Amino acid sequence: MTYAEPPLREPDLPRTAKVRPVALRTGWTTGACATAAAKAAVTALVTGVPPTEVEIGLPAGRRVTFAVARCDLTARPEPAAEAVVVKDAGDDPDVTHGAHLTATVGWRPRPGLELAGGDGVGTVTRPGLGLAVGGPAINDTPRRMIGQAVAEVVDLAEVGVRVVISVPGGEVMARKTTNRRLGIVGGISILGTTGVVRPFSTASWRASVVQAVHVMAAQGQRTVVLCTGGRTERAARALLPELPEVCFVEVGDFTGAAVTAAVGDAMTGVVFVGMAGKLAKLAAGILMTHYTRSKVDLSLLGAVTAEAGGDADLVAAVLAANTGRHAYELWEAAGLLRPAGDLLCARVRQVLRRFAGPTLTVDVAMVDFTGERLVASSGRWPA
Repeated sequence: MTYAEPPLREPDLPRTAKVRPVALRTGWTTGACATAAAKAAVTALVTGVPPTEVEIGLPAGRRVTFAVARCDLTARPEPAAEAVVVKDAGDDPDVTHGAHLTATVGWRPRPGLELAGGDGVGTVTRPGLGLAVGGPAINDTPRRMIGQAVAEVVDLAEVGVRVVISVPGGEVMARKTTNRRLGIVGGISILGTTGVVRPFSTASWRASVVQAVHVMAAQGQRTVVLCTGGRTERAARALLPELPEVCFVEVGDFTGAAVTAAVGDAMTGVVFVGMAGKLAKLAAGILMTHYTRSKVDLSLLGAVTAEAGGDADLVAAVLAANTGRHAYELWEAAGLLRPAGDLLCARVRQVLRRFAGPTLTVDVAMVDFTGERLVASSGRWPA
């Protein structure tokens, strides 16, 4: 497989994201709503009094209060409680807005928390999502949030609690997502790394990215660090502790807009810090990476695998991978994560240099899916 420079593309925004006449509201993730429902149900089970609102902690430490739409207690055949929190996605164009996140809670014989998925929550059928195949599509951060919220009500070292998260109508909602293509069947995913839905996919978010670059330029800074989200920003700050906070910009899907602004503001350097999926899209020349406008090019990842020394079986496995993350996991299992990752970062660097022109230096870093470990770079951070 030989490398040919990809055409540079910056696809248009989704139609639903273009025009917003007023300021955008943030909302709550399905994970945060499921957490609130779980805490409400456990509270009712313990106290015998259904709460009308509950407070939970978000990963960043903030405490927020959720209204409980419904909470019921039953005594037969075993004591149980069920609570519902209605998702408010704010102004994000989210198919789960208005979903009834439902937690059904009962006691279990052994201490600890058992978490399961009910109706409307998808089942994982393929690798590459960071979740067990055959288990519910409830991501790591919501799992931790639910555990922490339940532990605020009961001592899980002493008693056992079973929590089942369900979403009425979730299977229908999932038809409007990419879940089935990713191997999540039967419902939606319980997602969220911060608990908060910010309208990343809107014209206003694009404008806020450009504005952030302008602000740092006005303060005399000349290197902008582009991060795709909160975890990658934390990783970027650890890599570049000498830079002030204003230099770090969460670009979401709008890398192209940020680089264009950086060139216009006479920046001298761009550093991009991301995870495998976004890097794969950028390496293919896609500068606006919203999921409705782009997908991971597995042929590119297959070529990278071969160039890194992967054998024919590994190349075939990567070409058939479910996600960018799945390819990453295949590289890691084969001991090729660093060389393949370095090559991928180098390709992203080439794309960004072509897009930016000769005035900007470009460095690229790949971090793991926790945002805690550098796994590859275009050369600035050697192995």
